Amino acid sequence: MRATKSDLLAAIDRDRDEIIAFLSGFVQAKSPNPPGDTRGAIGYLTRFLEAEDLPFRLLAPEPTMPNIIGTFEGGAGRGRHLVLNGHVDVFPVDATERWAYDPWSGAIAEGKIWGRGVADMKAGTSASVFTYRYLYRVRATLKGKLTLTCVSDEETFGPWGARWLIEHEPEVLGDCCLNGEPSSPLTVRFGEKAPLWLRVTVRTAGAHGAYTHASASATKLAAEIIQQLETLTGIPTPAPPAVAKALAEGTAAMEAAMGGGAARIAQQVTLNIGRIEGGLKVNMIPGVCTFEADVRLPLGYEKEHVLPHIRAILARYPQATLEEITATKPCWCDPFGPMMGIIRANVKALRGFEPSPAVSLGGTDARLWRQRGIPAYVYGPFPTGMGSKDEAVMIDDYLHVVRTHVLSAFDYLTS
Repeated sequence: MRATKSDLLAAIDRDRDEIIAFLSGFVQAKSPNPPGDTRGAIGYLTRFLEAEDLPFRLLAPEPTMPNIIGTFEGGAGRGRHLVLNGHVDVFPVDATERWAYDPWSGAIAEGKIWGRGVADMKAGTSASVFTYRYLYRVRATLKGKLTLTCVSDEETFGPWGARWLIEHEPEVLGDCCLNGEPSSPLTVRFGEKAPLWLRVTVRTAGAHGAYTHASASATKLAAEIIQQLETLTGIPTPAPPAVAKALAEGTAAMEAAMGGGAARIAQQVTLNIGRIEGGLKVNMIPGVCTFEADVRLPLGYEKEHVLPHIRAILARYPQATLEEITATKPCWCDPFGPMMGIIRANVKALRGFEPSPAVSLGGTDARLWRQRGIPAYVYGPFPTGMGSKDEAVMIDDYLHVVRTHVLSAFDYLTS
């Protein structure tokens, strides 16, 4: 008998308590990165996959950071290949922060699941795992192929997770990627800005703090440079036409999902000075000051667009040297492509509204598929507490993301 979406929704409703308990246990499998040892979290997933008799294999180019790949063919003939992607590593916990619930407890309270990594992105990865399970059960109805990827080493842009798989395992490429990073149920992310991380070092002779006539201060010069780098935010960066249309449609949803001002900076160069180090004592003129800048590039622009502005600023300061730490390219796919339409239709049926297309301000592994010309869409929970204390996901939102991923994958592989 041909499976239906109603069958899948009924199965999810029956398994509600199991799905909630799964995420709680997943949070308890600590996987902070750094240090990046994800063997416990990956083991938690593999035990589930084994118990469900689901096909998968482990790949561990770095032994402490294994990855899961699982693939199966549908039984209804040739079709498209959908890849599910999620990561298992999470931000570390600041021991000085006081949480409402222990960050590794996976506490279920106040209508939420609490803990480090529950939003970023163990809820989304759980949605991928359950999508894989439910669709495997109805594989006779599906066309094409479904692949699950649960990866390590995302939080540090490291080489041992999704990057390694894409470079070495053609099985994970597919025709489309669905990812559950925190995006909010109000938006579907079709692209993301790119980081350009820079290190600037200022060197002067230095001197006694009372002898300000004897040497320029490296910290004062660094402060001047930082102030001038702020002018990068004023560089004109008009969006490509399709992106501009999507951003105009998604302005209100982006603001609701990421806070006031998010839509404004989506298509703007932004600057954050993440680290400053300089000086030895209060009564010494610093001879060295180093700062690290996180420049985010909007869609349609690359580092070559801003580096001339940066070099022009630094040319006025012969005491300063520039070093590139890392850089990627902004990437996006069709904001109105087939999977976008499928997700929006399913959310409309489930919740009564259509999520808006949006751009991610931060980075995700979805960029790696887009960089290969493969459309990749992100639909996940609100980013509550992401990277800070009291990270949590509303249980209703989590279950909604599971339902949306399951139904959207089903539609993609049956249409």
